[in-house]
Amino acid sequence: MWLYLGALVALYHLVRWYRERQVVSQLRDKYVFITGCDSGFGNLLARQLDLLGLRVLAACLTETGAESLKAKTSDRLDTVILDVTKSESIAAATQWVKERTGDTGLWGLVNNAGISVPTAPNEWLTKQDFMKILDVNLLGVIEVTLSLLPLLRKARGRVVNVSSILGRLSIFGGGYCISKYGIEAFSDSLRREVSFFGIKVAVIEPGFFKTTVSNSEVITKALQNAWNQCSPEVKDIYGNNYLASSYKSLEKLLSNLCEDLTLVTDCMEHALISCHPRTRYSAGWDAKFIYIPLSYMPTFLVDAFFKWRAVRPAKAL
Repeated sequence: MWLYLGALVALYHLVRWYRERQVVSQLRDKYVFITGCDSGFGNLLARQLDLLGLRVLAACLTETGAESLKAKTSDRLDTVILDVTKSESIAAATQWVKERTGDTGLWGLVNNAGISVPTAPNEWLTKQDFMKILDVNLLGVIEVTLSLLPLLRKARGRVVNVSSILGRLSIFGGGYCISKYGIEAFSDSLRREVSFFGIKVAVIEPGFFKTTVSNSEVITKALQNAWNQCSPEVKDIYGNNYLASSYKSLEKLLSNLCEDLTLVTDCMEHALISCHPRTRYSAGWDAKFIYIPLSYMPTFLVDAFFKWRAVRPAKAL
């Protein structure tokens, strides 16, 4: 019996291996629009797809980022300035994409743009602090996607949303984890709706990687700013040592970040060019062997694990 079971498992993986290596045809005629290409995953993916011969439409937040990317790529790649928090900017970028894709339509949309701060214990933050992240990481993704759906439908294309393992486990306060949970929910509902039109939706769930989003100076400054706006009562409850201990904990986490961004961009590439893309991709050993397994464990065990690792407030029970 065990021999037959082992054979079935082996056959499953063999079939999956074969299917996942089938690539769509005529890549050089396909347009892919990527947000957040100034640096990090978006910048690397744009260069990676350009080398494959796809027609990359790269959205950058700044002129400097756009010029730097164009200097490293072929003349097939084109850039546009996009602020995903502004509807008029999204409308202009959508028209720009429509003019370039014409009757071909848009093969791929990669929603990569994102920010990570302000991040701090929830009690230290204001509604505006949460909205700052949600506007970029969630509402921006939704508006960009809805604006480009007609072009994606025309090409029967792909939507690739960059979530995080923090879309499975919320391990710190602020809008970042909330936004990534929202990305997971939006992707699930969208995938089911657009499957009737031949559009596929994939989610990328990276672990912790060294990018501008995980810049230690930016995160530390945001934590300090959040502390400064706390009331005297809250500061008394947490204690002055809480902030110093948080810095040490943060420094330890950020010092062990993975620097191989291709682990993520290779997942994005596969989601765009494979005939049979996955629904979800995990990237990074920490995502595969720590955080995703943790997300399937009983809640009380996960809570106990993170409570054990967390910095304790001065007046904790």
